[in-house]
Amino acid sequence: MPRRIDLIGVASGLGGADAGCAQAPARLAAAGLDARLRRAGADARWAATLVPRRNGTGASGAVAQLGAQLAALVAGSVRGGRLPCVIGGDHSCAAGTWAGVARALEPRGRVGLVWIDAHMDAHTPGTSSSGRLHGMPLAALLGQCDHALAGLEDGVVAGCDVCLVGVRSHEPEEAVLLERLGVRVFGMGEVMRRGLARVLEDALAIANDGTAGYGITLDLDALEPREAPAVATPAPAGILGEELLAALAPLAGDARLAAFELAEYCPRLDRDGRTERLVMRILGAALAGTAEKAQIVPDALQAA
Repeated sequence: MPRRIDLIGVASGLGGADAGCAQAPARLAAAGLDARLRRAGADARWAATLVPRRNGTGASGAVAQLGAQLAALVAGSVRGGRLPCVIGGDHSCAAGTWAGVARALEPRGRVGLVWIDAHMDAHTPGTSSSGRLHGMPLAALLGQCDHALAGLEDGVVAGCDVCLVGVRSHEPEEAVLLERLGVRVFGMGEVMRRGLARVLEDALAIANDGTAGYGITLDLDALEPREAPAVATPAPAGILGEELLAALAPLAGDARLAAFELAEYCPRLDRDGRTERLVMRILGAALAGTAEKAQIVPDALQAA
């Protein structure tokens, strides 16, 4: 019997560079994501879509409250033997997602985390020039975020259990913090030299070393912008879609995979639907093992 997948939307752009990414869960739901996954053999359903409530607390307070709600939903999904797939929204949702996974796995051990992103997301309020919370979730999860995301001050993941893949845009303060905490960073240069499959194999080995399970969080700006242009903070020379699809497909049946997360898709920037089509294929690969061979690069070049 296939593992049941809980699709959990986080309709928030309060922590990001473009509030339009809040529309991602609705866009993918309207496109029939759950039905597409079921046709591919996955037992998928929309469990909930969370919406932030300011309630006089400001953006940071609303994001923190949303993260607490998300953590509770994700923890319940994992404890129920299901696979939560969180669809952001901006990447500040990761603070809630992985706090929930860590809470659910805590009786058995730690959670490992593979963070696929063009950026490090390891700023604190003291180092961030923009103050945007989507640049802080990893620091918060590591217990370094100075109360910017309430409830995570003690940290829920250990640096030795975390890997970043595809990084190519960051500030020196973030790199210093992650090095101090023992986080392994596989930069985009290493991905290009060795290939994504080999790098991801190494990252998964670290995330699975002595942990009770692992998760993958994917910021779409990790991808080559010609293939996934509908993101708020694109960075050139990213991961190729076909390479990512091939690398994710074998993981769909892995019982140790505790959760999957996709963030920073901004539908209002997706003028030709190119990014949505790739997102659908990525989720099919990650959740149902269907690495569809699409003409991603030719399509991208034709539309450019």
